Amino acid sequence: MNVYDFDGTIFPTNSTVDFCIRCMIRHPKLWFTFAPKAVINLILTKTGKMRECVMLRKFNGFLTMIDDFDIQIERFWDKNEKKIAAWYLAQKRPDDLIISASPACIIEPIAKRLGVNYMATEYDREFGVLLNNLMYAKEKAKYIFDHGFPQIDNFYSDSLSDTPLALCAEKAHLVKKRASVVIDWPDLDKETVSKVKKQINTGWNVHLKDEEDK
Repeated sequence: MNVYDFDGTIFPTNSTVDFCIRCMIRHPKLWFTFAPKAVINLILTKTGKMRECVMLRKFNGFLTMIDDFDIQIERFWDKNEKKIAAWYLAQKRPDDLIISASPACIIEPIAKRLGVNYMATEYDREFGVLLNNLMYAKEKAKYIFDHGFPQIDNFYSDSLSDTPLALCAEKAHLVKKRASVVIDWPDLDKETVSKVKKQINTGWNVHLKDEEDK
């Protein structure tokens, strides 16, 4: 079984943010009822005054404001399905598992189109609450253990926060440059461990720089 993160791994950007932007364009009221609070919460999180999980729960709140969600999410994937990484489509298998911190209501439609399994953050769009832990960092590894999945042959992610799950796989791969380049997972030397700890603790992406950027 191969396991894949989604955003930045087999999809080049953050699907939740992209879908939010789509909804804001089609429902201009969100610029007034949602956007100002989202910016404030983002600033509070980056300055350490709000926890990542709280910010994400509040950000996902835009999902409670979309009356035509089912229509919009299908139209979103009608337009964006073509962005799924070509390297992934070339090796896709029916027993693949996508595991993502994005809301399940956003990941489920594309996983079904791809014909693969998925696990994502369960978010109640009616009440605006998380129904399980945010599927992030060590929670992904915990999910794999708790549900007794078979051996992971390969794991792919763009984020060092997924190191706990990478360590569960026979082979782990780091995806870079907007889901276009796949390399081996970095060795856990002192510098990398420091980056992993920082990313897990802050919840913000801390990627290894490309060789040409060093």
